[in-house]
Amino acid sequence: MSTSSECSSSYEDYKETADWLLANTNIRPKVAIICGSGLGGLADLLDNKKVFPYNKIPRFPHSTVQGHKGQLVFGELNGKQCVCMQGRFHFYEGYNIAKVTYPVRVFFLLGIETLIVTNAAGGLNPKFKVGDIMLIKDHINMPGFAGQNPLCGRNEEKFGVRFPCMSDAYDRDFARMARETAQELGCDSFLQEGVYCMLAGPSYETIAECRVLQMLGADAVGMSTVPEVVVARHCGMRVFGLSLITNKVVTDYNSTERANHEEVLETTRMRTEDLQKLVSNLVAKM
Repeated sequence: MSTSSECSSSYEDYKETADWLLANTNIRPKVAIICGSGLGGLADLLDNKKVFPYNKIPRFPHSTVQGHKGQLVFGELNGKQCVCMQGRFHFYEGYNIAKVTYPVRVFFLLGIETLIVTNAAGGLNPKFKVGDIMLIKDHINMPGFAGQNPLCGRNEEKFGVRFPCMSDAYDRDFARMARETAQELGCDSFLQEGVYCMLAGPSYETIAECRVLQMLGADAVGMSTVPEVVVARHCGMRVFGLSLITNKVVTDYNSTERANHEEVLETTRMRTEDLQKLVSNLVAKM
């Protein structure tokens, strides 16, 4: 696989994509939402929609995963102008880590100030139940440990500094607002808070790997989100993240349970309405 410095896009590439989008819609959003597996229904809530399939957008990657539609949707959510990614890009699809995060820098050039990331994740914390919604308070970047960080290579000062801080990656004011909103909506009984760990995928975790992640302090595990958050913070965006706990990881060698993508999509269907309500009401307060 090529390194990110070999395959990374230039500032002019990002600008070409952003300029094309600005020329093709009058909507000027300040909030961007990246929808995880089976959570693309968030974009269907938008009013005055303008839809761009990824394959029509200059230089944009294409999504290949079931449960990810593959289109950029501009519109209004609760009166706020937004853009939604119905389908994200993953390292396991064969994209280099810089390409996975391509849309985030385009968002920055569109004038986005806040990024909301959602994902489907496996529950590592034994107190979590399937169907819980976890506010992401921090992350563990496993691919980053192995040198797969989207900021590797030459730094583009027009986006951000060479060595960005990540100790405040997830906005605490948004987390507080989310807890208040969940209480107002009656969703607080299944709202959790914790640390999200990203692995590269596409294979699910072994029992030994799950036990290691628990020892490291991870509460949920998935195959996305972290690269986008790193790039968003590099650009100075505020970030809010939610994980839908779609399955409990297997940590017992005597268990007959097996992780599978169908279970993930089924749980998202069960909890979609609650997650959509939480996000749309939170956006209204931003």
